[in-house]
Amino acid sequence: MEESLSFFKEAFRLHAADAGMYSPLVLAYVGDAVYEIMVRTKVVNEGNAQVNKLHKKTAGLVKASAQAQVIMALEGELTEEEHAVYKRGRNAKSASMAKNATMKDYRMATGFEALVGYLYLSEQYRRLAELVSLGLEKIGAFAEENENEI
Repeated sequence: MEESLSFFKEAFRLHAADAGMYSPLVLAYVGDAVYEIMVRTKVVNEGNAQVNKLHKKTAGLVKASAQAQVIMALEGELTEEEHAVYKRGRNAKSASMAKNATMKDYRMATGFEALVGYLYLSEQYRRLAELVSLGLEKIGAFAEENENEI
């Protein structure tokens, strides 16, 4: 994976950046997209299905309430640095709020997305994959009883 991401960086002529220098909302902006592609990849990998069914499964896992569940399940697994990034994102003041989400879930989801964005931009891909996989496992996102939904 790292090899292909190095190619991506070269092809797009990306310069080195310190992920810690980005605002928590910028980290969440990137983290939102990274998390969604990770979830979509996992959903598609579960088996070929109608796009509508894939979308419903993905939407259920990327909504604010699901992200809040993931970060709550992961809090004990985070390093001090990761927890600090999460808290910066959670406490950031956003101009908007997601529809169909409580303020608490929305803020926790923003913190989770900031953590995902931070790990991605700081090229901690293994840790990112480990945490997202563990979080999804802990909330039972792909447990056998849920697999019949796809």
